[in-house]
Amino acid sequence: MIRLSAVSAFALAFTLGSALGQVLPAELEAISIPDKVETPIGTLEFFDGVPKDATISTVYDNLDRMRGVEVFLDNVGAVSMYSVRTGLADAGAKGANKIALFEQLMDSQTLVVTANTSTLYAYTYTDLANDGPTVIEVPPGMLGFLNDAWQRFAGNMGVTGPDKGKGGKYLVVPPGYDGAIPDGYFLLKPSTNRNFMFLRGSIKNGLKPAVENITSKLRVYPLKDAANPAATEFVNMSNKPFNTVFASDFSYFESLNKVIQEEPIDAISPEVRGAIAAIGIVKGKPFAPDERMKKLLSEAATLADATARVITYHPRIDGVRIYPDDPNSVWSTAFANKNTSFEADGTMGLDARVLYYFNAGGVTPAMAATHPGQGSDYGLAVLDSNKQPFDGSKTYRLHLPKDVPVNDFWAVTIYDTQTRSQLQTSQPFPTIGSQTDGMTKNADGSYDVYFAPEAPAGKEGNWLQTVPGKSWFTILRMYGPLEPWINKTWRPGEIDLVE
Repeated sequence: MIRLSAVSAFALAFTLGSALGQVLPAELEAISIPDKVETPIGTLEFFDGVPKDATISTVYDNLDRMRGVEVFLDNVGAVSMYSVRTGLADAGAKGANKIALFEQLMDSQTLVVTANTSTLYAYTYTDLANDGPTVIEVPPGMLGFLNDAWQRFAGNMGVTGPDKGKGGKYLVVPPGYDGAIPDGYFLLKPSTNRNFMFLRGSIKNGLKPAVENITSKLRVYPLKDAANPAATEFVNMSNKPFNTVFASDFSYFESLNKVIQEEPIDAISPEVRGAIAAIGIVKGKPFAPDERMKKLLSEAATLADATARVITYHPRIDGVRIYPDDPNSVWSTAFANKNTSFEADGTMGLDARVLYYFNAGGVTPAMAATHPGQGSDYGLAVLDSNKQPFDGSKTYRLHLPKDVPVNDFWAVTIYDTQTRSQLQTSQPFPTIGSQTDGMTKNADGSYDVYFAPEAPAGKEGNWLQTVPGKSWFTILRMYGPLEPWINKTWRPGEIDLVE
Protein backbone atom coordinates (compact mmCIF):
# COMPACT_ATOMS: atom_id res chain seq x y z
CA MET A 1 0.00 0.00 0.00
CA ILE A 2 1.27 3.48 -0.89
CA ARG A 3 1.13 5.93 2.02
CA LEU A 4 1.02 9.71 1.35
CA SER A 5 2.22 12.35 3.77
CA ALA A 6 -0.36 14.86 4.98
CA VAL A 7 1.11 17.53 2.68
CA SER A 8 1.18 15.20 -0.32
CA ALA A 9 -2.38 14.08 0.32
CA PHE A 10 -3.52 17.70 0.55
CA ALA A 11 -1.74 18.56 -2.69
CA LEU A 12 -3.29 15.57 -4.45
CA ALA A 13 -6.76 16.46 -3.18
CA PHE A 14 -6.24 20.06 -4.32
CA THR A 15 -5.15 18.92 -7.81
CA LEU A 16 -8.04 16.51 -8.23
CA GLY A 17 -10.48 19.00 -6.79
CA SER A 18 -9.35 21.73 -9.17
CA ALA A 19 -9.59 19.38 -12.11
CA LEU A 20 -13.16 18.55 -11.17
CA GLY A 21 -14.06 22.22 -10.65
CA GLN A 22 -14.69 21.87 -6.92
CA VAL A 23 -14.48 24.80 -4.47
CA LEU A 24 -10.93 25.29 -3.13
CA PRO A 25 -10.40 24.17 0.47
CA ALA A 26 -10.46 27.01 3.03
CA GLU A 27 -6.93 26.11 4.05
CA LEU A 28 -5.65 27.39 0.71
CA GLU A 29 -6.40 30.97 1.69
CA ALA A 30 -3.56 30.80 4.22
CA ILE A 31 -0.99 29.77 1.61
CA SER A 32 -2.22 31.86 -1.33
CA ILE A 33 -1.98 35.54 -2.23
CA PRO A 34 -4.71 37.58 -3.96
CA ASP A 35 -4.04 39.10 -7.35
CA LYS A 36 -3.91 42.57 -5.76
CA VAL A 37 -2.63 43.35 -2.25
CA GLU A 38 -2.52 46.73 -0.52
CA THR A 39 0.63 47.00 1.63
CA PRO A 40 2.64 49.73 3.41
CA ILE A 41 4.96 49.84 0.38
CA GLY A 42 2.14 50.19 -2.13
CA THR A 43 -0.13 48.00 -4.23
CA LEU A 44 1.37 44.63 -5.15
CA GLU A 45 -0.05 42.75 -8.13
CA PHE A 46 0.20 39.07 -9.09
CA PHE A 47 -1.13 36.70 -11.74
CA ASP A 48 -2.27 33.69 -9.75
CA GLY A 49 0.61 34.13 -7.29
CA VAL A 50 3.26 35.14 -9.85
CA PRO A 51 4.51 38.72 -9.21
CA LYS A 52 4.10 41.22 -12.04
CA ASP A 53 7.00 43.43 -13.19
CA ALA A 54 6.15 46.51 -11.08
CA THR A 55 5.72 44.34 -8.00
CA ILE A 56 9.13 42.73 -8.51
CA SER A 57 10.98 46.05 -8.41
CA THR A 58 8.88 47.39 -5.50
CA VAL A 59 9.51 44.30 -3.36
CA TYR A 60 13.23 44.16 -4.11
CA ASP A 61 13.60 47.85 -3.28
CA ASN A 62 11.90 47.21 0.02
CA LEU A 63 14.06 44.14 0.72
CA ASP A 64 17.30 45.96 -0.01
CA ARG A 65 16.23 48.95 2.10
CA MET A 66 15.23 46.70 5.02
CA ARG A 67 18.53 44.84 4.84
CA GLY A 68 20.33 48.18 4.81
CA VAL A 69 18.56 49.18 8.03
CA GLU A 70 19.43 45.83 9.60
CA VAL A 71 23.09 46.07 8.61
CA PHE A 72 23.33 49.65 9.90
CA LEU A 73 21.85 48.84 13.32
CA ASP A 74 23.74 45.57 13.78
CA ASN A 75 27.16 47.07 13.00
CA VAL A 76 27.10 50.42 14.81
CA GLY A 77 29.85 49.16 17.12
CA ALA A 78 32.18 48.49 14.19
CA VAL A 79 31.53 51.72 12.31
CA SER A 80 31.83 53.75 15.50
CA MET A 81 35.25 52.19 16.22
CA TYR A 82 36.35 52.89 12.64
CA SER A 83 35.22 56.51 12.95
CA VAL A 84 37.15 56.99 16.19
CA ARG A 85 40.28 55.55 14.56
CA THR A 86 40.07 57.71 11.45
CA GLY A 87 39.17 60.77 13.51
CA LEU A 88 42.27 60.31 15.68
CA ALA A 89 44.40 59.72 12.59
CA ASP A 90 43.12 62.91 10.95
CA ALA A 91 44.12 64.78 14.12
CA GLY A 92 47.65 63.39 14.02
CA ALA A 93 47.49 60.18 16.06
CA LYS A 94 47.99 57.53 13.37
CA GLY A 95 49.83 54.35 14.22
CA ALA A 96 49.87 52.06 17.24
CA ASN A 97 52.86 53.81 18.82
CA LYS A 98 51.26 57.25 18.49
CA ILE A 99 49.12 57.66 21.56
CA ALA A 100 46.23 60.14 21.50
CA LEU A 101 46.48 61.80 24.91
CA PHE A 102 44.16 64.52 26.17
CA GLU A 103 46.75 66.27 28.31
CA GLN A 104 44.46 69.18 29.24
CA LEU A 105 41.41 66.87 29.28
CA MET A 106 38.73 66.77 26.60
CA ASP A 107 36.75 69.91 25.87
CA SER A 108 33.65 70.37 23.73
CA GLN A 109 35.59 71.08 20.53
CA THR A 110 36.22 67.36 20.17
CA LEU A 111 33.28 65.26 19.01
CA VAL A 112 33.37 61.95 20.90
CA VAL A 113 30.14 60.28 21.94
CA THR A 114 29.40 60.94 25.63
CA ALA A 115 33.04 61.45 26.60
CA ASN A 116 33.61 63.59 29.66
CA THR A 117 35.80 66.38 30.95
CA SER A 118 36.76 64.68 34.20
CA THR A 119 38.98 61.92 32.86
CA LEU A 120 42.49 61.78 31.38
CA TYR A 121 42.04 59.68 28.22
CA ALA A 122 44.74 57.84 26.27
CA TYR A 123 43.75 56.03 23.05
CA THR A 124 45.48 54.05 20.34
CA TYR A 125 44.73 51.29 17.80
CA THR A 126 46.71 48.15 17.07
CA ASP A 127 47.49 47.17 13.49
CA LEU A 128 48.24 43.49 13.96
CA ALA A 129 48.11 42.64 10.25
CA ASN A 130 51.05 45.00 9.69
CA ASP A 131 52.89 44.93 13.02
CA GLY A 132 52.27 41.38 14.17
CA PRO A 133 52.10 40.66 17.92
CA THR A 134 52.14 43.99 19.72
CA VAL A 135 53.35 44.87 23.20
CA ILE A 136 51.51 47.37 25.41
CA GLU A 137 53.41 48.36 28.54
CA VAL A 138 50.72 49.68 30.88
CA PRO A 139 51.67 52.13 33.67
CA PRO A 140 50.48 51.54 37.23
CA GLY A 141 47.16 52.94 38.35
CA MET A 142 45.46 52.74 34.95
CA LEU A 143 41.92 51.71 34.17
CA GLY A 144 41.78 50.30 30.67
CA PHE A 145 40.64 47.68 28.21
CA LEU A 146 40.96 46.44 24.65
CA ASN A 147 38.02 46.25 22.22
CA ASP A 148 38.10 44.56 18.84
CA ALA A 149 37.01 46.14 15.55
CA TRP A 150 33.33 45.40 16.29
CA GLN A 151 33.73 47.05 19.70
CA ARG A 152 33.54 43.73 21.48
CA PHE A 153 35.38 43.25 24.75
CA ALA A 154 38.78 41.59 24.32
CA GLY A 155 40.33 42.10 27.76
CA ASN A 156 40.94 44.44 30.66
CA MET A 157 44.17 46.23 31.53
CA GLY A 158 45.16 48.08 34.67
CA VAL A 159 43.14 48.10 37.88
CA THR A 160 40.50 45.68 36.56
CA GLY A 161 43.01 43.63 34.55
CA PRO A 162 45.48 40.92 35.54
CA ASP A 163 48.14 43.48 36.52
CA LYS A 164 45.64 44.72 39.18
CA GLY A 165 46.78 48.31 38.80
CA LYS A 166 50.46 47.59 39.36
CA GLY A 167 51.28 47.99 35.67
CA GLY A 168 52.62 45.32 33.38
CA LYS A 169 53.34 44.14 29.86
CA TYR A 170 50.47 42.95 27.66
CA LEU A 171 50.93 41.06 24.41
CA VAL A 172 48.19 41.43 21.78
CA VAL A 173 48.41 38.67 19.16
CA PRO A 174 46.72 38.59 15.73
CA PRO A 175 43.74 36.33 15.01
CA GLY A 176 44.90 32.77 14.39
CA TYR A 177 48.40 33.43 15.68
CA ASP A 178 50.24 30.17 16.45
CA GLY A 179 53.73 31.47 17.09
CA ALA A 180 55.68 31.30 20.31
CA ILE A 181 54.43 33.33 23.27
CA PRO A 182 57.34 34.59 25.39
CA ASP A 183 57.14 34.63 29.14
CA GLY A 184 56.38 37.77 31.11
CA TYR A 185 53.31 39.01 29.27
CA PHE A 186 49.60 39.15 29.95
CA LEU A 187 48.07 37.71 26.78
CA LEU A 188 45.21 39.30 24.81
CA LYS A 189 43.74 37.46 21.79
CA PRO A 190 41.23 39.67 19.93
CA SER A 191 39.39 38.37 16.88
CA THR A 192 40.43 41.32 14.69
CA ASN A 193 43.55 43.23 13.64
CA ARG A 194 42.47 46.78 14.37
CA ASN A 195 41.75 46.93 18.09
CA PHE A 196 40.99 49.92 20.29
CA MET A 197 43.12 50.48 23.38
CA PHE A 198 41.42 52.66 25.97
CA LEU A 199 43.26 53.87 29.05
CA ARG A 200 41.94 56.21 31.70
CA GLY A 201 44.17 57.94 34.22
CA SER A 202 42.82 59.17 37.54
CA ILE A 203 43.24 62.89 38.19
CA LYS A 204 42.27 62.57 41.83
CA ASN A 205 45.76 63.72 42.85
CA GLY A 206 46.09 66.26 40.05
CA LEU A 207 46.33 66.31 36.26
CA LYS A 208 50.08 66.86 35.93
CA PRO A 209 51.21 63.69 37.77
CA ALA A 210 48.58 61.67 35.88
CA VAL A 211 49.97 62.89 32.54
CA GLU A 212 53.55 62.20 33.65
CA ASN A 213 52.62 58.67 34.71
CA ILE A 214 51.35 57.91 31.22
CA THR A 215 54.02 59.68 29.16
CA SER A 216 56.89 58.22 31.17
CA LYS A 217 55.68 54.62 31.35
CA LEU A 218 53.19 53.79 28.56
CA ARG A 219 54.90 52.06 25.66
CA VAL A 220 53.47 50.39 22.52
CA TYR A 221 55.62 48.54 19.98
CA PRO A 222 55.75 45.35 17.87
CA LEU A 223 57.10 42.32 19.70
CA LYS A 224 59.64 41.80 16.90
CA ASP A 225 61.19 45.15 17.83
CA ALA A 226 61.26 44.49 21.58
CA ALA A 227 65.07 44.58 21.71
CA ASN A 228 65.16 48.08 20.27
CA PRO A 229 61.63 49.54 19.99
CA ALA A 230 60.90 52.87 18.38
CA ALA A 231 59.92 55.59 20.83
CA THR A 232 56.24 55.81 21.72
CA GLU A 233 54.90 59.22 20.72
CA PHE A 234 52.22 61.15 22.55
CA VAL A 235 49.98 63.43 20.51
CA ASN A 236 48.19 66.02 22.62
CA MET A 237 44.58 66.00 21.43
CA SER A 238 43.27 68.64 23.84
CA ASN A 239 41.91 71.87 22.34
CA LYS A 240 41.62 70.26 18.91
CA PRO A 241 38.37 70.43 16.93
CA PHE A 242 38.01 67.04 15.27
CA ASN A 243 35.26 64.48 14.75
CA THR A 244 35.10 60.80 15.75
CA VAL A 245 31.31 60.37 15.42
CA PHE A 246 30.09 58.15 12.58
CA ALA A 247 27.87 59.50 9.82
CA SER A 248 24.25 58.54 9.31
CA ASP A 249 24.16 58.68 5.53
CA PHE A 250 25.41 56.50 2.68
CA SER A 251 29.02 56.96 3.81
CA TYR A 252 28.19 54.80 6.85
CA PHE A 253 28.20 51.77 4.56
CA GLU A 254 31.47 52.86 2.92
CA SER A 255 33.04 52.90 6.39
CA LEU A 256 31.66 49.43 7.13
CA ASN A 257 33.16 48.20 3.88
CA LYS A 258 36.59 49.43 5.00
CA VAL A 259 36.23 47.39 8.21
CA ILE A 260 35.18 44.28 6.29
CA GLN A 261 38.17 44.56 3.94
CA GLU A 262 40.64 45.02 6.82
CA GLU A 263 39.51 42.22 9.10
CA PRO A 264 39.57 38.40 8.93
CA ILE A 265 36.52 36.93 7.27
CA ASP A 266 35.61 34.94 10.38
CA ALA A 267 35.65 37.98 12.67
CA ILE A 268 31.86 37.85 12.31
CA SER A 269 29.47 34.96 11.79
CA PRO A 270 28.25 33.72 8.38
CA GLU A 271 24.79 35.08 9.25
CA VAL A 272 26.13 38.60 9.85
CA ARG A 273 28.40 38.36 6.78
CA GLY A 274 25.40 37.26 4.76
CA ALA A 275 23.36 40.31 5.70
CA ILE A 276 26.28 42.59 4.87
CA ALA A 277 26.95 40.77 1.60
CA ALA A 278 23.28 41.14 0.66
CA ILE A 279 23.77 44.92 0.32
CA GLY A 280 26.97 44.49 -1.73
CA ILE A 281 29.75 44.54 0.89
CA VAL A 282 31.91 41.44 0.41
CA LYS A 283 35.48 40.89 1.57
CA GLY A 284 37.91 40.93 -1.33
CA LYS A 285 35.47 42.63 -3.70
CA PRO A 286 34.87 46.32 -4.46
CA PHE A 287 31.82 47.96 -2.96
CA ALA A 288 30.32 49.62 -6.02
CA PRO A 289 26.55 50.03 -5.66
CA ASP A 290 24.63 51.50 -8.57
CA GLU A 291 22.53 54.64 -8.22
CA ARG A 292 19.46 52.66 -7.26
CA MET A 293 21.29 50.89 -4.43
CA LYS A 294 22.93 54.12 -3.24
CA LYS A 295 19.50 55.69 -2.99
CA LEU A 296 18.10 52.76 -1.03
CA LEU A 297 21.07 52.61 1.34
CA SER A 298 20.83 56.35 1.92
CA GLU A 299 17.18 55.85 2.86
CA ALA A 300 18.17 52.92 5.06
CA ALA A 301 20.72 55.05 6.90
CA THR A 302 18.09 57.71 7.59
CA LEU A 303 15.61 55.12 8.86
CA ALA A 304 18.26 53.39 10.99
CA ASP A 305 19.41 56.67 12.53
CA ALA A 306 15.78 57.48 13.35
CA THR A 307 15.35 54.02 14.84
CA ALA A 308 18.43 54.39 17.04
CA ARG A 309 17.13 57.72 18.31
CA VAL A 310 13.71 56.25 19.14
CA ILE A 311 15.42 53.41 21.02
CA THR A 312 17.54 56.00 22.87
CA TYR A 313 14.73 58.28 24.03
CA HIS A 314 11.90 55.78 24.33
CA PRO A 315 13.39 52.32 24.88
CA ARG A 316 10.89 49.49 25.13
CA ILE A 317 13.27 46.95 26.63
CA ASP A 318 13.61 46.02 30.28
CA GLY A 319 16.60 46.92 32.40
CA VAL A 320 17.17 50.48 31.15
CA ARG A 321 15.40 52.48 33.84
CA ILE A 322 17.37 52.93 37.06
CA TYR A 323 14.20 53.29 39.14
CA PRO A 324 11.76 50.94 37.39
CA ASP A 325 9.26 51.05 40.26
CA ASP A 326 8.73 54.76 39.67
CA PRO A 327 6.88 55.26 36.37
CA ASN A 328 7.60 58.99 36.52
CA SER A 329 11.41 58.68 36.68
CA VAL A 330 13.43 59.20 33.53
CA TRP A 331 16.85 58.27 34.93
CA SER A 332 18.34 55.48 32.84
CA THR A 333 21.50 53.50 32.21
CA ALA A 334 23.35 52.95 28.94
CA PHE A 335 23.77 49.21 29.62
CA ALA A 336 20.40 47.50 29.84
CA ASN A 337 20.46 45.18 32.86
CA LYS A 338 24.14 46.15 33.27
CA ASN A 339 24.92 43.63 30.54
CA THR A 340 27.99 44.70 28.57
CA SER A 341 27.86 41.80 26.10
CA PHE A 342 24.18 42.54 25.33
CA GLU A 343 23.62 38.78 25.23
CA ALA A 344 21.64 36.64 27.68
CA ASP A 345 20.26 33.11 27.53
CA GLY A 346 21.79 32.62 24.11
CA THR A 347 19.97 35.64 22.68
CA MET A 348 21.45 38.92 21.49
CA GLY A 349 19.66 42.01 22.78
CA LEU A 350 19.47 43.93 19.53
CA ASP A 351 17.93 47.11 20.95
CA ALA A 352 20.23 47.06 23.97
CA ARG A 353 23.24 46.89 21.66
CA VAL A 354 22.02 49.80 19.57
CA LEU A 355 21.21 51.83 22.68
CA TYR A 356 24.78 51.62 23.89
CA TYR A 357 26.80 51.81 20.67
CA PHE A 358 24.81 54.71 19.23
CA ASN A 359 25.47 56.82 22.32
CA ALA A 360 28.77 55.66 23.80
CA GLY A 361 32.08 54.04 22.95
CA GLY A 362 34.21 51.34 24.51
CA VAL A 363 32.98 48.24 26.33
CA THR A 364 34.25 46.41 29.38
CA PRO A 365 32.36 44.46 32.06
CA ALA A 366 34.03 46.77 34.57
CA MET A 367 31.75 49.58 33.39
CA ALA A 368 28.76 47.75 34.82
CA ALA A 369 30.35 46.15 37.89
CA THR A 370 29.77 48.66 40.67
CA HIS A 371 31.82 48.23 43.84
CA PRO A 372 31.26 50.53 46.81
CA GLY A 373 33.78 53.35 46.85
CA GLN A 374 35.50 52.27 43.62
CA GLY A 375 35.23 52.97 39.89
CA SER A 376 32.29 54.95 38.62
CA ASP A 377 28.62 54.66 37.79
CA TYR A 378 26.36 56.78 35.62
CA GLY A 379 22.80 58.00 35.37
CA LEU A 380 21.41 59.45 32.14
CA ALA A 381 18.53 61.92 31.89
CA VAL A 382 17.51 62.23 28.25
CA LEU A 383 14.06 63.75 28.93
CA ASP A 384 12.70 66.15 31.53
CA SER A 385 10.44 65.20 34.46
CA ASN A 386 7.41 65.46 32.16
CA LYS A 387 9.12 63.06 29.71
CA GLN A 388 9.51 65.84 27.17
CA PRO A 389 12.67 66.79 25.24
CA PHE A 390 14.82 69.41 26.93
CA ASP A 391 14.44 72.85 25.31
CA GLY A 392 17.63 74.89 25.23
CA SER A 393 15.71 78.15 25.50
CA LYS A 394 14.24 77.24 28.90
CA THR A 395 15.51 76.86 32.47
CA TYR A 396 15.62 73.50 34.26
CA ARG A 397 16.76 72.42 37.71
CA LEU A 398 18.29 69.17 38.97
CA HIS A 399 18.11 68.69 42.74
CA LEU A 400 20.69 66.45 44.40
CA PRO A 401 19.82 65.64 48.03
CA LYS A 402 22.43 66.16 50.71
CA ASP A 403 25.25 63.69 51.29
CA VAL A 404 25.79 62.78 47.66
CA PRO A 405 27.15 59.23 48.12
CA VAL A 406 30.57 59.27 46.46
CA ASN A 407 34.02 58.39 47.72
CA ASP A 408 35.75 60.62 45.16
CA PHE A 409 33.54 63.19 43.41
CA TRP A 410 30.40 63.63 41.32
CA ALA A 411 29.97 65.51 38.05
CA VAL A 412 27.16 66.52 35.70
CA THR A 413 27.96 66.92 31.99
CA ILE A 414 25.66 68.23 29.27
CA TYR A 415 25.52 66.80 25.73
CA ASP A 416 24.27 67.71 22.27
CA THR A 417 21.38 65.46 21.16
CA GLN A 418 22.57 65.48 17.55
CA THR A 419 26.24 64.59 18.02
CA ARG A 420 25.90 62.85 21.42
CA SER A 421 29.09 64.76 22.25
CA GLN A 422 29.67 67.58 24.72
CA LEU A 423 27.41 70.56 24.05
CA GLN A 424 29.34 73.44 22.52
CA THR A 425 28.69 76.67 24.40
CA SER A 426 30.77 79.44 25.95
CA GLN A 427 31.68 76.86 28.59
CA PRO A 428 34.45 74.83 26.88
CA PHE A 429 34.21 72.17 29.61
CA PRO A 430 30.43 71.76 30.02
CA THR A 431 30.64 70.00 33.37
CA ILE A 432 29.99 71.03 36.94
CA GLY A 433 30.16 69.06 40.14
CA SER A 434 31.66 68.67 43.56
CA GLN A 435 35.10 69.70 42.24
CA THR A 436 33.82 72.86 40.53
CA ASP A 437 35.06 76.16 41.91
CA GLY A 438 32.09 78.30 42.88
CA MET A 439 29.63 75.43 43.25
CA THR A 440 27.46 76.22 46.25
CA LYS A 441 25.41 74.01 48.52
CA ASN A 442 21.96 74.73 49.81
CA ALA A 443 21.51 75.32 53.54
CA ASP A 444 20.62 71.66 54.11
CA GLY A 445 23.71 70.40 52.28
CA SER A 446 21.90 69.54 49.05
CA TYR A 447 22.77 70.90 45.60
CA ASP A 448 20.78 72.44 42.79
CA VAL A 449 22.16 72.34 39.25
CA TYR A 450 20.65 74.70 36.67
CA PHE A 451 20.47 74.28 32.90
CA ALA A 452 19.61 77.48 31.04
CA PRO A 453 20.83 79.85 28.29
CA GLU A 454 21.87 82.31 31.01
CA ALA A 455 22.74 81.69 34.65
CA PRO A 456 19.95 82.33 37.13
CA ALA A 457 20.87 85.22 39.42
CA GLY A 458 23.29 84.09 42.11
CA LYS A 459 23.60 80.58 40.64
CA GLU A 460 26.52 81.12 38.28
CA GLY A 461 28.61 78.39 39.95
CA ASN A 462 25.78 75.86 39.69
CA TRP A 463 24.92 76.52 36.05
CA LEU A 464 25.40 74.68 32.75
CA GLN A 465 24.71 76.71 29.65
CA THR A 466 22.19 75.59 27.03
CA VAL A 467 21.55 76.83 23.49
CA PRO A 468 18.16 78.22 22.39
CA GLY A 469 16.83 76.20 19.49
CA LYS A 470 18.76 73.08 20.53
CA SER A 471 17.89 70.18 22.76
CA TRP A 472 20.34 68.47 25.12
CA PHE A 473 20.68 65.63 27.60
CA THR A 474 22.85 65.07 30.64
CA ILE A 475 24.81 62.40 32.48
CA LEU A 476 25.37 62.31 36.22
CA ARG A 477 28.67 60.56 36.96
CA MET A 478 29.38 59.13 40.39
CA TYR A 479 33.08 58.49 40.98
CA GLY A 480 33.58 56.02 43.80
CA PRO A 481 29.84 55.51 44.32
CA LEU A 482 28.82 54.44 47.81
CA GLU A 483 26.11 52.07 49.02
CA PRO A 484 23.24 54.61 49.13
CA TRP A 485 23.66 55.12 45.37
CA ILE A 486 24.07 51.43 44.67
CA ASN A 487 21.09 50.30 46.75
CA LYS A 488 19.05 53.34 45.61
CA THR A 489 18.27 54.70 49.07
CA TRP A 490 19.74 57.96 47.79
CA ARG A 491 18.61 59.10 44.38
CA PRO A 492 18.81 62.30 42.34
CA GLY A 493 15.71 64.35 41.68
CA GLU A 494 14.18 64.47 38.25
CA ILE A 495 15.11 67.45 36.08
CA ASP A 496 12.22 69.91 36.37
CA LEU A 497 11.25 72.78 34.10
CA VAL A 498 11.57 76.02 36.06
CA GLU A 499 10.46 78.46 33.35
